[in-house]
Amino acid sequence: MNDCLFCNIIAGTVPAQKVYEDDTTYAFLDIGPVSKGHTLIVPKEHAVNLTEGSEAAATAMMKTVYKIAPGIVKALGASGYNLGMNHGTDAGQLVFHTHVHLMPRYAGEPRTFVKSHPAQEELATIAEQIRKEIFF
Repeated sequence: MNDCLFCNIIAGTVPAQKVYEDDTTYAFLDIGPVSKGHTLIVPKEHAVNLTEGSEAAATAMMKTVYKIAPGIVKALGASGYNLGMNHGTDAGQLVFHTHVHLMPRYAGEPRTFVKSHPAQEELATIAEQIRKEIFF
């Protein structure tokens, strides 16, 4: 799907700060994060939303969440995280490729869903910190 942003990120034709990849999933930092380390986990199989994709892709996506969440928390000193999925336009879905948001949370910081716009250098540093704690 050459018009799908996330398919292009997976293919390497659009740059992203990758934190994890395996045969079926890809995880990268959100460019408009609501918290430091806000990561998107996507199946490599293209589907507009969760119920249009395969059960295998959905299961693989959640296995990746399970695998990388502890590394993200440890790497960034988070005290917890939110998981989110927007299914459809009315739910706020902006990119029509199934994905889960993993949003680290930090003690003493207000929980917000307002996007920020960090510099690419900052995202690259965060991605490197996370990759060091995730064992491929």
